[in-house]
Amino acid sequence: MHSEVPERDWKVFREVRERALERLCEQALRDARAVIEDSSRNHHERFRELLALAVARNELVARGFDDPKRSAMLPQLAFIRGLGLLEDEELARFSEGTQERPRTLEKLR
Repeated sequence: MHSEVPERDWKVFREVRERALERLCEQALRDARAVIEDSSRNHHERFRELLALAVARNELVARGFDDPKRSAMLPQLAFIRGLGLLEDEELARFSEGTQERPRTLEKLR
């Protein structure tokens, strides 16, 4: 299956994947900070919300970023794009065929 992914696109994916992962982690930490600093809730409520947030974000990391391999690149790329973590300029670095997968999935949403 990875034969449909050009080597050039695989190299680009490894780069943009790292940036997208950093964006997701940055968002998660910003959201965690907001939960921690929410003085309208007691400590237990904030702790429970923080735990739920961590579990949810960990699931996103697992689905979109764990075990990167060429055979999983296209679904992961589409998932990362769906999360809003892949910028248009980054997507444009891929070949037209590779760019089409996330665009097609976006149209279906």
